[in-house]
Amino acid sequence: MTRNRVELTSDQLSALGLLVDGRVSTSPSVLDQHGRDESAFPPMRPSAVVMASSTLEVSKVLAYCNAERIPVVPFGAGTSLEGHVVPLYGGISLDLTNMNRIIEVRPDDLLVRVEAGVQRIALNEKLANDGLFFSVDPGADATVGGMAATGAAGTTTVRYGSMRENVMALTAVLADGQIIHTGRDTRKLSAGYDLTRLLVGSEGTLAVITELSLRVFGIPEQMAAAIVRFPTLAQGVSAATAIVKAGIAIARCEFLDETSIRNVNAYNSMSLTELPTLFFEFHGTPQSVQNDAKAVQDVVTEFGGSEFEWTSDESQRRKLWKARHSAHWAMVAAHPGRKGVSTDMAVPLSQLAGAVAMVDKIFSKHKFPHSILGHVADANFHCLVITDPSVPEQLIEIRELVHEINLMIIQMGGTCTGEHGIGAGKINALIIEAADSLVVMKAIKKALDPHWILNPGKIFEAELTFFVLDPGVL
Repeated sequence: MTRNRVELTSDQLSALGLLVDGRVSTSPSVLDQHGRDESAFPPMRPSAVVMASSTLEVSKVLAYCNAERIPVVPFGAGTSLEGHVVPLYGGISLDLTNMNRIIEVRPDDLLVRVEAGVQRIALNEKLANDGLFFSVDPGADATVGGMAATGAAGTTTVRYGSMRENVMALTAVLADGQIIHTGRDTRKLSAGYDLTRLLVGSEGTLAVITELSLRVFGIPEQMAAAIVRFPTLAQGVSAATAIVKAGIAIARCEFLDETSIRNVNAYNSMSLTELPTLFFEFHGTPQSVQNDAKAVQDVVTEFGGSEFEWTSDESQRRKLWKARHSAHWAMVAAHPGRKGVSTDMAVPLSQLAGAVAMVDKIFSKHKFPHSILGHVADANFHCLVITDPSVPEQLIEIRELVHEINLMIIQMGGTCTGEHGIGAGKINALIIEAADSLVVMKAIKKALDPHWILNPGKIFEAELTFFVLDPGVL
């Protein structure tokens, strides 16, 4: 739809500046930076960017914006893929990157407390001093607050879990400025409603997360990587499913189709065999890692896997996973001047091979270049589709195609998104998937944010009290 936007008055800008010691910007370059993410959604500038440096400042800003009916979109690194940080209704972009303190590392509790603006790579560099690491790896160097807000997962989820399993406690600020603390620094908790996991994955629509207690792990004695090729897409996916069913202790299991391999070769100056490929990683003792690699080799051979290679050399392992994480940018680089639409979905493990084949068949009938890859060990996979930003109709067509696929995935017992979130792109799919529980979700939203100032237009269409929407087309 076409949206009326909230533009701030000079008095409102001055008032916000007093709340954050003048850290308010209306510079065009700053507004542009905060008006987009890594999705293909057209950028939209906020009216202003407000840079908070503490939970108390966030509280003051939200209380003021709630009273003034000003939309607030929390902003971290801007790496999300479903338009999460695009300010569809204007208002302010609330930048939390100044809140980047690692408050406390507690090795004996396998826990770290951080502010929301801490970025993943910097956190792991700090933790390495104590022989620890934070396991959730979505590929991008996102902020941990953003990762919590979107319920991020990634390549290591099969062994270590997603953000939902690794956030133990939160400090968050509600729309009216109230500061709340959820969860405890304990491995078990049965006291009351699980508000921590309600906020994790809420995409900035229920509260602004400002501090987190995160579960961390000891760095394994040894890490090894393996790679194996398959004649067809279906054989590779079926092999991954069989490995999970066999109970082999894999730390990562990623699938890349032939197109993805060709692109990462060009992007990273590599020479991997251009066939559908599985990447693996194993964590443990030298002996357990060797045993797990051998067990995987035995399984993949049954599904036509060939050229099986494994290595515990750290530089080779890092090079392999750097290539995997570059797949999105490698696909975009292969089509200069174009944008990539990255969508994800997940199905029950037994449905994985059929779901991947179905998605590949549908996209192969259309004109858009595409590739398929993903975290097949937990039955979550991605399709990256290339669109020409100079032809807006293409994005509309791709969105319609993705919606059609999402409905099929939902009919298979799956979900329209395993880790990217709903954002602005999958609202209609959520309506079908959530069905009768959608009314409960909206009731929670209205209870915590009655004026819908928090990230309006994400997860649900906004029900706003500060202006009337105009009809139109997204």
